[in-house]
Amino acid sequence: MRNTIYVLFIGILISMSSCRKDFVFEPNSGNLGFSKDTVYLDTVFTNIGSSTYTLKVYNKSNNDILIPKIQLGKGAASKYRMTIDGMQGQNGKIFNNVELLAKDSMYVFIETTAEITDANPTDFLYTDQIQFDSGSKLQNVELVTLIQDAVFLYPQKYVDATTGTVSYESLPFGEDQIYGFVLDHNDHNDEYHWTNTKPYVIYGYAGIPSGETLNIDPGARIHFHANSGIIVGNGGSLKVNGQVSTTTALEKEVIFEGDRLEPGFSDVPGQWGLIWMSQGSVNNQINHLTLKNATVGIFVGDVENATNTTLKIDNSQIYNCSNLGILARTAKIEGTNLVINSAGQASIACTEGGSYLFKHCTFNNNWQSSKQVGVLVSNYSNINDIITPIALNQAEFDNCIIYGSNQVEMILDKKDGANFNYQFNNCLLKFNNTANQFTNNPLYLFDTDATHYTNIIRNRDPKFQNANQNKLNIDATSAAFANGNPAYLILTDILGIARTLPPDLGAFQNAPFN
Repeated sequence: MRNTIYVLFIGILISMSSCRKDFVFEPNSGNLGFSKDTVYLDTVFTNIGSSTYTLKVYNKSNNDILIPKIQLGKGAASKYRMTIDGMQGQNGKIFNNVELLAKDSMYVFIETTAEITDANPTDFLYTDQIQFDSGSKLQNVELVTLIQDAVFLYPQKYVDATTGTVSYESLPFGEDQIYGFVLDHNDHNDEYHWTNTKPYVIYGYAGIPSGETLNIDPGARIHFHANSGIIVGNGGSLKVNGQVSTTTALEKEVIFEGDRLEPGFSDVPGQWGLIWMSQGSVNNQINHLTLKNATVGIFVGDVENATNTTLKIDNSQIYNCSNLGILARTAKIEGTNLVINSAGQASIACTEGGSYLFKHCTFNNNWQSSKQVGVLVSNYSNINDIITPIALNQAEFDNCIIYGSNQVEMILDKKDGANFNYQFNNCLLKFNNTANQFTNNPLYLFDTDATHYTNIIRNRDPKFQNANQNKLNIDATSAAFANGNPAYLILTDILGIARTLPPDLGAFQNAPFN
């Protein structure tokens, strides 16, 4: 048996040695193939790194080849950097003697971090090329990036002169401190006035203290880095002064979003933090704002022991928040022509009591889960498992649409011991009691409770143009068409279009889809 195993082992070695081939690499003849002639790295802000882009290089010949040099045209000074099949080369700029087998390919990964001063001043393009040398022939792949200038706001850095310890400016957040800064009238032509001249890029949380108001002009573009946002402090105010736009460029809309400009990030939730209107902030007003891809879009109230914090929000849209579109805690909110879609927990959560009035709003939730809802209303706090009832003085929804991808898109969560005043008038509501779990619940007597429900349309499709693409406009085939009550009329819709009578439900006046 042992001799048999020995003979078998010798046979395997002979077989392996007979298959072995020493690779002989011929010089590159300059006939490489490429997956693209030009690599366009999408728009980036000055001094912010881009995403990684891919170029595939093909050796279509029958010979193994050696490429003497692959380099960036601007050499070590280039603002681009590469890795080639995992190799870093000389600082990602120059690679010598790169081997490529016959009929094989390799990947080149490209990134850039450039400043506006590096770009062409006439078109703000930063360009370079990847050069593939054969000794006698040079093949090039062009690289193009648009660099966008911006106003950058961020916490100050402090270095202790004695110890060298580095620290950063911070703001209070509940009982903790977070990476943030207080706006300053003396910096950037007044940091309490954000204009539409350049985009703003925010690192950390921009703080608005007592007695101060941040005013944001029509057409302003605000970009938040990861874990960034705005905190409106006690006695502070936020005023977003967008206006109705006349073109698809939304030239007068104010837009809040992340700082990654590449198309692949356009609808990615959770890219930045939140707008927090904290306890005691006053006269917060938002008009014609589009907010997207946050963790929590707008948080109105306090972490604990909340008191009435006010917000008036009109003609605005909140999309793709990883947790909640609006979270309110013992707040006072009035909203008209408000659209919220797709949030991990709830499009809007009116919690811990308070006062809420919404007219001609569309609360839809197409988040793909089994627990998300469009609207959540409650009248209690739960701190460390201690339940405290808090008065819900008003939760009124007039001429609204509450819909989504789940069977039940509206939850009323009541605890005894405090007021729970709610009313739904002329609303289209998704509430399909398939498991009969709400059959005996007195909060959901849609057909018989005239005190809390009037003219409710249940489980009929509003026929949004495309909810998955945040197009929640309707046409005349919608169940929301002409089912509103003129008593709650807002004269124009979110796009500034005059409403007809009887009005449609939701934020959009019906119109044919484009």
